[in-house]
Amino acid sequence: MTLQEKLSAMKKESMATRPPEVVATLLQEVENLIQAGIADNALKVGETLPDFSLPDEKGQLVSSKDLLSKGPLAINFYRGIW
Repeated sequence: MTLQEKLSAMKKESMATRPPEVVATLLQEVENLIQAGIADNALKVGETLPDFSLPDEKGQLVSSKDLLSKGPLAINFYRGIW
């Protein structure tokens, strides 16, 4: 199974467990984002991410520039439990 097939299956399963009005709202908001052209501002493959700073687990700001000076950087965005 390809990654896209797995993601599609997960989406289908998730949508099946939600109330129809929630699904309708989610799908409408996705369409709104598409129509707003939000993807046009996304980084493309090969583009460089601008420098940024984010808080670490202790709330201290960490600079991407500082981290990159030590080697490659992998970023994981965790939305939390909400």
